[in-house]
Amino acid sequence: MSPRLPVFRYHPDPIASGSLRESTETCACCNRATGWIYTATFYTAQEVSGSFCPWCIADGSAAERFDGEFMDAYGLAGVSEEILHEVTRRTPGFHAWQDPHWLTHCDDAAAFLGEVGHRELAAHPEALDQLRQDLRLGGRHDAARLEEFLTHLGESATAMLFRCTVCGTHLAYADAS
Repeated sequence: MSPRLPVFRYHPDPIASGSLRESTETCACCNRATGWIYTATFYTAQEVSGSFCPWCIADGSAAERFDGEFMDAYGLAGVSEEILHEVTRRTPGFHAWQDPHWLTHCDDAAAFLGEVGHRELAAHPEALDQLRQDLRLGGRHDAARLEEFLTHLGESATAMLFRCTVCGTHLAYADAS
């Protein structure tokens, strides 16, 4: 039986999001086969052969040893240096078609909940409204095309769903191929 997985405040279920999976692979940082391996992004100029176990992500040793980050700092403006460090160097990133980025709310990084389609997003009207507003501000869609786009989330585009760790508000951004 493998030990209990570390808790990631800003990515509470990295198994459900696909960022961690069961594996017999050896961690590129600690050289142990822990039963779990990271599957998403890692940005570094160094050569890394293999991936990391969740424990080397959680304690920061993978990011430190390979001078890398699991997530780009884009979107994290306004959070403390400590939060920025935790999200980029001690939290599993996630898969996205475009460059993934983290959302913030209440001066904190939000918790990444996963990739969702319209049905799942509709259960969080505040996230759907925020996404509508963001897409209108970007000038990418008129009202009818915007609603058509949103109702087809989960097909050629999805939404990345987050929850504020302070007030619980849900947030989202669109990700398309």
